[in-house]
Amino acid sequence: MSPQAAAKAVGRVIPVSKKYTLQSTGVWEVIRRFFAVDPSRSNGIPLNPEFRNPPPGSNPPHSFADPVTIPAGDIAGNPYWKRDSRRAYPVLSTVTQGDAVGLLSVGSEAAPKKELIGEAGSKELLSVKEEGQTGLASYFDKGGKQSVLGALGKDGLPPLPSGLSLKAGADKYVLTKENAYPEKYPCRTFQ
Repeated sequence: MSPQAAAKAVGRVIPVSKKYTLQSTGVWEVIRRFFAVDPSRSNGIPLNPEFRNPPPGSNPPHSFADPVTIPAGDIAGNPYWKRDSRRAYPVLSTVTQGDAVGLLSVGSEAAPKKELIGEAGSKELLSVKEEGQTGLASYFDKGGKQSVLGALGKDGLPPLPSGLSLKAGADKYVLTKENAYPEKYPCRTFQ
Protein backbone atom coordinates (compact mmCIF):
# COMPACT_ATOMS: atom_id res chain seq x y z
CA MET A 1 0.00 0.00 0.00
CA SER A 2 1.37 3.41 -0.94
CA PRO A 3 1.84 6.11 1.71
CA GLN A 4 -0.91 8.25 0.10
CA ALA A 5 -3.40 5.34 0.19
CA ALA A 6 -2.45 4.65 3.80
CA ALA A 7 -3.02 8.32 4.68
CA LYS A 8 -6.47 8.23 3.01
CA ALA A 9 -7.35 4.99 4.85
CA VAL A 10 -6.36 6.55 8.18
CA GLY A 11 -8.56 9.54 7.39
CA ARG A 12 -11.55 7.21 6.82
CA VAL A 13 -11.29 5.52 10.23
CA ILE A 14 -14.51 5.98 12.18
CA PRO A 15 -14.05 6.71 15.88
CA VAL A 16 -15.35 4.11 18.29
CA SER A 17 -17.88 6.57 19.74
CA LYS A 18 -19.67 6.82 16.37
CA LYS A 19 -19.93 3.07 15.75
CA TYR A 20 -23.22 1.27 16.34
CA THR A 21 -21.78 -0.93 19.09
CA LEU A 22 -21.74 -1.04 22.87
CA GLN A 23 -18.45 0.24 24.24
CA SER A 24 -16.95 0.24 27.70
CA THR A 25 -16.94 3.52 29.56
CA GLY A 26 -14.81 5.28 32.16
CA VAL A 27 -11.80 3.44 33.57
CA TRP A 28 -12.60 0.30 31.61
CA GLU A 29 -12.37 2.19 28.31
CA VAL A 30 -8.91 3.51 29.28
CA ILE A 31 -7.77 -0.03 30.18
CA ARG A 32 -9.21 -1.41 26.92
CA ARG A 33 -7.43 1.25 24.87
CA PHE A 34 -4.12 0.53 26.67
CA PHE A 35 -4.22 -3.23 26.02
CA ALA A 36 -5.90 -3.16 22.58
CA VAL A 37 -3.86 -3.86 19.45
CA ASP A 38 -5.96 -1.28 17.58
CA PRO A 39 -7.76 1.10 19.95
CA SER A 40 -10.08 2.37 17.18
CA ARG A 41 -11.69 -1.06 16.79
CA SER A 42 -15.00 -1.72 18.46
CA ASN A 43 -15.76 -4.76 20.55
CA GLY A 44 -18.40 -5.88 18.02
CA ILE A 45 -21.36 -6.06 20.42
CA PRO A 46 -24.21 -4.36 18.52
CA LEU A 47 -26.63 -1.86 19.99
CA ASN A 48 -30.02 -3.42 20.72
CA PRO A 49 -32.19 -0.79 18.96
CA GLU A 50 -30.36 -1.41 15.68
CA PHE A 51 -31.74 -4.96 15.35
CA ARG A 52 -35.21 -6.43 15.04
CA ASN A 53 -37.24 -7.09 18.13
CA PRO A 54 -38.46 -9.86 18.33
CA PRO A 55 -35.54 -11.37 16.46
CA PRO A 56 -36.22 -13.61 13.45
CA GLY A 57 -37.03 -17.18 14.38
CA SER A 58 -38.06 -16.38 17.97
CA ASN A 59 -41.82 -16.78 17.28
CA PRO A 60 -43.24 -20.30 16.82
CA PRO A 61 -43.69 -20.92 13.07
CA HIS A 62 -47.35 -22.00 13.21
CA SER A 63 -48.54 -19.04 15.30
CA PHE A 64 -48.72 -16.66 12.32
CA ALA A 65 -52.10 -16.41 10.56
CA ASP A 66 -51.83 -15.30 6.94
CA PRO A 67 -54.40 -12.57 6.26
CA VAL A 68 -56.72 -13.60 3.43
CA THR A 69 -57.54 -10.92 0.91
CA ILE A 70 -60.65 -11.29 -1.19
CA PRO A 71 -60.77 -12.07 -4.13
CA ALA A 72 -57.03 -12.74 -4.54
CA GLY A 73 -56.93 -15.19 -1.64
CA ASP A 74 -59.89 -17.17 -2.99
CA ILE A 75 -58.27 -20.11 -4.76
CA ALA A 76 -61.49 -21.31 -6.38
CA GLY A 77 -62.37 -17.96 -7.96
CA ASN A 78 -58.87 -16.83 -8.87
CA PRO A 79 -57.16 -19.43 -11.10
CA TYR A 80 -53.61 -18.89 -12.29
CA TRP A 81 -54.50 -18.59 -15.95
CA LYS A 82 -56.64 -15.51 -15.19
CA ARG A 83 -53.86 -13.82 -13.23
CA ASP A 84 -51.08 -14.72 -15.66
CA SER A 85 -50.71 -11.71 -17.90
CA ARG A 86 -47.41 -12.83 -19.42
CA ARG A 87 -48.94 -15.53 -21.57
CA ALA A 88 -51.75 -15.20 -24.06
CA TYR A 89 -53.91 -18.21 -23.32
CA PRO A 90 -56.23 -19.11 -26.22
CA VAL A 91 -59.88 -18.29 -25.77
CA LEU A 92 -61.96 -21.19 -27.03
CA SER A 93 -64.83 -20.52 -29.39
CA THR A 94 -67.57 -23.02 -30.14
CA VAL A 95 -70.26 -23.29 -32.78
CA THR A 96 -73.37 -25.02 -31.50
CA GLN A 97 -75.91 -26.78 -33.68
CA GLY A 98 -78.21 -23.77 -33.31
CA ASP A 99 -75.45 -21.49 -34.63
CA ALA A 100 -74.86 -23.88 -37.55
CA VAL A 101 -78.59 -23.89 -38.43
CA GLY A 102 -78.58 -20.10 -38.37
CA LEU A 103 -75.53 -19.91 -40.64
CA LEU A 104 -77.02 -22.42 -43.10
CA SER A 105 -80.45 -20.80 -43.32
CA VAL A 106 -79.72 -17.05 -42.98
CA GLY A 107 -75.99 -16.86 -43.64
CA SER A 108 -73.39 -14.77 -41.87
CA GLU A 109 -72.83 -11.02 -41.76
CA ALA A 110 -70.01 -11.37 -44.30
CA ALA A 111 -72.02 -13.59 -46.69
CA PRO A 112 -75.76 -13.16 -46.07
CA LYS A 113 -78.18 -15.50 -47.85
CA LYS A 114 -81.29 -13.36 -47.20
CA GLU A 115 -82.02 -9.68 -46.72
CA LEU A 116 -82.96 -9.16 -43.08
CA ILE A 117 -84.44 -5.68 -42.81
CA GLY A 118 -86.72 -4.26 -40.15
CA GLU A 119 -89.30 -6.22 -38.19
CA ALA A 120 -89.52 -9.03 -40.74
CA GLY A 121 -85.80 -9.62 -40.36
CA SER A 122 -86.00 -9.81 -36.57
CA LYS A 123 -88.93 -12.27 -36.82
CA GLU A 124 -86.89 -14.38 -39.25
CA LEU A 125 -83.95 -14.43 -36.81
CA LEU A 126 -86.24 -15.49 -33.95
CA SER A 127 -87.70 -18.34 -36.00
CA VAL A 128 -84.21 -19.48 -37.03
CA LYS A 129 -83.12 -19.42 -33.38
CA GLU A 130 -86.11 -21.56 -32.35
CA GLU A 131 -85.44 -23.92 -35.24
CA GLY A 132 -81.79 -24.19 -34.17
CA GLN A 133 -82.84 -25.49 -30.76
CA THR A 134 -84.07 -28.72 -32.36
CA GLY A 135 -80.72 -29.39 -34.05
CA LEU A 136 -79.15 -29.89 -37.46
CA ALA A 137 -80.87 -33.21 -38.17
CA SER A 138 -84.34 -31.69 -37.98
CA TYR A 139 -83.20 -28.78 -40.19
CA PHE A 140 -81.93 -31.19 -42.85
CA ASP A 141 -85.09 -33.33 -42.55
CA LYS A 142 -87.32 -30.31 -43.03
CA GLY A 143 -85.41 -28.88 -45.97
CA GLY A 144 -84.77 -32.17 -47.71
CA LYS A 145 -81.91 -32.73 -50.11
CA GLN A 146 -81.74 -29.07 -51.21
CA SER A 147 -80.79 -27.80 -47.75
CA VAL A 148 -77.96 -30.35 -47.55
CA LEU A 149 -76.66 -29.46 -51.02
CA GLY A 150 -76.86 -25.75 -50.18
CA ALA A 151 -74.45 -26.28 -47.31
CA LEU A 152 -71.94 -28.10 -49.50
CA GLY A 153 -69.69 -26.62 -52.10
CA LYS A 154 -70.08 -26.72 -55.89
CA ASP A 155 -68.43 -30.13 -56.15
CA GLY A 156 -70.55 -31.61 -53.31
CA LEU A 157 -67.76 -31.53 -50.71
CA PRO A 158 -67.93 -29.69 -47.41
CA PRO A 159 -66.10 -26.37 -47.26
CA LEU A 160 -62.42 -26.44 -46.35
CA PRO A 161 -60.76 -24.13 -43.84
CA SER A 162 -59.63 -20.83 -45.34
CA GLY A 163 -56.42 -20.99 -47.34
CA LEU A 164 -56.80 -24.65 -48.32
CA SER A 165 -57.74 -25.94 -51.72
CA LEU A 166 -58.03 -29.40 -53.28
CA LYS A 167 -57.51 -28.24 -56.85
CA ALA A 168 -54.36 -29.45 -58.59
CA GLY A 169 -51.71 -26.79 -59.03
CA ALA A 170 -53.33 -24.44 -56.50
CA ASP A 171 -50.20 -24.45 -54.39
CA LYS A 172 -49.71 -21.69 -51.89
CA TYR A 173 -46.03 -21.49 -52.82
CA VAL A 174 -44.85 -20.71 -56.33
CA LEU A 175 -41.40 -21.92 -57.33
CA THR A 176 -39.50 -19.45 -59.51
CA LYS A 177 -36.50 -20.31 -61.69
CA GLU A 178 -34.40 -17.27 -60.78
CA ASN A 179 -34.82 -17.81 -57.04
CA ALA A 180 -34.47 -21.58 -57.08
CA TYR A 181 -31.31 -23.59 -56.69
CA PRO A 182 -30.05 -25.48 -59.76
CA GLU A 183 -31.19 -29.06 -60.34
CA LYS A 184 -28.00 -30.51 -58.85
CA TYR A 185 -29.06 -29.31 -55.36
CA PRO A 186 -31.77 -31.29 -53.56
CA CYS A 187 -33.47 -28.20 -52.04
CA ARG A 188 -36.09 -25.71 -53.22
CA THR A 189 -36.72 -22.02 -52.66
CA PHE A 190 -40.23 -20.67 -52.36
CA GLN A 191 -41.48 -17.21 -53.13
